[in-house]
Amino acid sequence: MKIDKAHPRAQSLILREKLVEGIKSGITSQAGLIAHGRGEAFDYLIGEKTNTFAEKAITAASAQLLLARKPILSINGNAAALCSKDFIKLSQILDCKIEVNLFHHSKIRVSNIEKLLSSLDASRILSGKNKKIKLKNIASRRANVLKEGIGTADCIFVPLEDGDRCLALRKLGKIVITVDLNPLSRTSRSASVTIVDNIVRCLPLLNEETVKLKRYKPGKLKAIIQIYNNQSILNEAISVIRKGVL
Repeated sequence: MKIDKAHPRAQSLILREKLVEGIKSGITSQAGLIAHGRGEAFDYLIGEKTNTFAEKAITAASAQLLLARKPILSINGNAAALCSKDFIKLSQILDCKIEVNLFHHSKIRVSNIEKLLSSLDASRILSGKNKKIKLKNIASRRANVLKEGIGTADCIFVPLEDGDRCLALRKLGKIVITVDLNPLSRTSRSASVTIVDNIVRCLPLLNEETVKLKRYKPGKLKAIIQIYNNQSILNEAISVIRKGVL
């Protein structure tokens, strides 16, 4: 579909088209379109921009990832279709791996996403064929995680996550960083750091911030985390949404 850049909703249409193409190429699930539409509604309510509350969360997320002993990036179909290059860049900045983990799981889709990411930098991708472990109290196939990936990571960057797995990972003592446009979701409320923003806007900013914070000493990074309060960030996001609605 050819999109006129002068169209007032051009950027939104471009993202939708990427997801449609993702379905055709076996990257995105049909249910992913519904999830994206739900997120798009919340994006309207925060003004379709990266707000101050998101910027604060991005800084905290960068600090957490840089202090982690073993960070891991978890990617699903929507994230792969929308911003695979930025995922690869973040993994290169952090010198960490990427694990493909899907709610609507299929071996074919996992393979397709791994091939897409490998075409950008194969050294960053963990194979879905490797040994897995099963997390408790999760109903979906996302309970199955790679032992060398999420299984042994202490800090997980997992945008567009589902609530039950986020809570399960937190109960295991892991730091969970997510991107979620809905500040009221279970994921947003149970994550260590929630970036309430559109992933295509915040991921490039997260990369920039992480490059900047790499120059900081551990003590300064810890100070950033100590003053960060995720619930306060969510409250700020909710306040902005209420003002927008009213």
